[in-house]
Amino acid sequence: MQPEGPAAPKSWTIGSLVKWATDDFRARGIENPRLDAELLVAHALKIDRMRVILDANRPLEGVELATLRDLVKRRRAYEPIAYLRGEREFYGLKFRVDKRVLVPRPDTETLVDAALTRSAHVSMSMRQLDLCTGSGCVAVAMAKQRPTAKVFGSDISPDALVVARDNALRLGAYNVAFVESDLFAAFAGKRFDVITANPPYIASGDIASLMPDVRDHEPRLALDGGDDGLVIVRRIVHDAPSHLAPGGVLAIEIGAGEAPATVALFETGGFADVRVHRDIARIERVVSGVLPVR
Repeated sequence: MQPEGPAAPKSWTIGSLVKWATDDFRARGIENPRLDAELLVAHALKIDRMRVILDANRPLEGVELATLRDLVKRRRAYEPIAYLRGEREFYGLKFRVDKRVLVPRPDTETLVDAALTRSAHVSMSMRQLDLCTGSGCVAVAMAKQRPTAKVFGSDISPDALVVARDNALRLGAYNVAFVESDLFAAFAGKRFDVITANPPYIASGDIASLMPDVRDHEPRLALDGGDDGLVIVRRIVHDAPSHLAPGGVLAIEIGAGEAPATVALFETGGFADVRVHRDIARIERVVSGVLPVR
């Protein structure tokens, strides 16, 4: 390698490369530098992280160094680890991801939990629509949890749907189908027991201040929620009653601080039993409500 930061060792072992990459990433302000270094080495060598530690003294071969050189250069440019490794775990499942889709995050598991909890009464025959499906992580997780349900995932991005369909097929989620659609456009006259959505919810003016991993690499279409972050959320809440069965549930992921405004949208839109669900960091992450039975 031709390091620009910490001095390189005279010979490369797994341990020396992990240490050098960790120091290099830390000097560049990258979060979790040791974890990132270990994950990249494990990925390049096709071993698990424990083996990275146990085999720290093993010398690296030329082809291995070449692969790692490329991965380190890309991480230096803040390309997300999930893109470099080509996968990210979500709800106990490994999803393939790349620059066509957002990286699935633990926060979004809150959306799946809320939807499962609030739809327990229709668990055997549930019909679900997952809007802004991206990698398909929510739709596939729900389909795997509810194998007798019929799940639809939609996205305005045809590239994202290629990723989603691949994930569903590879993970054996045969009860999920994906449709290209601008929100509800392709579902005229259709009604669902559950509608989930992880829409763009970052205010346009806040995107420049995001971490470079997100700002410079993840698709802006999936991030930009307009002036106040709620442009797409408003559309979903407004149109959802026309696509929900009586007693149906709407659950939407939102950004930090957006819960009060979103709750007001739900209540104004005629939803009952509106709830706010917190993620693992105790941030108000999901708002859900029920369409009353008239």
